[in-house]
Amino acid sequence: MTESPEQQPAVPGRLRRLRPAFVPPRWWPLPVCALLGAACGFSYGMLATPQYASTGYVMVTAGKDTDPAATLGYAQSYGRLATSDTTLAYAKGAAGEPVRELRTHVRSETSPDSPMIAVTGTSADRGRASDIANAVTEALVVAGGHVSKDTGVKLIKFSHAVPPTDPASPSTPLGTAVGASAGGLAGALVLLVRPRPARRDVTAQVPGPSHGGSADERELVR
Repeated sequence: MTESPEQQPAVPGRLRRLRPAFVPPRWWPLPVCALLGAACGFSYGMLATPQYASTGYVMVTAGKDTDPAATLGYAQSYGRLATSDTTLAYAKGAAGEPVRELRTHVRSETSPDSPMIAVTGTSADRGRASDIANAVTEALVVAGGHVSKDTGVKLIKFSHAVPPTDPASPSTPLGTAVGASAGGLAGALVLLVRPRPARRDVTAQVPGPSHGGSADERELVR
């Protein structure tokens, strides 16, 4: 039975644009990286062992015939010697650790404006952290005294290190915030360096009826 022209399905169009059901936004790496960073920071804060830090101070003083301005330069030099093998060899007995292990738990800092040397000991035990700092500062004072006649300066122990009350390692909330910030920064960098995808349209031809239609539509179907 032949359908009448009125009963034949209408041609919806020559081409129909096909789009995927869901396209994630281009900025999706930003929240994903931020969430991953927050998860890593939270895990670190929960699982990492708290570390304590205690600091003692050593002062460089000038001798009778020494220019006081020279103490600034000597403070820089002795600050670098605080973590040397020679100084740590003096301190290992009082610290109760070998030189190799002690080097990973002590650091020194100096200022270009003050003849002061800060020696910081770190440990998972708060009392141990202060013991390490005091052992290294005393060893530095002894080492400086051996050459005081040649240098014209003297090292004195200015401040004693005491056991800290709070850990120096970041807390869980702080670790989570830092991790989220680092993850967000990484996601932003991904967005900056990622090439913009080319826009491509997927088209499909919709066949028309075997009879009727315009000449262009019959040519397209053919």
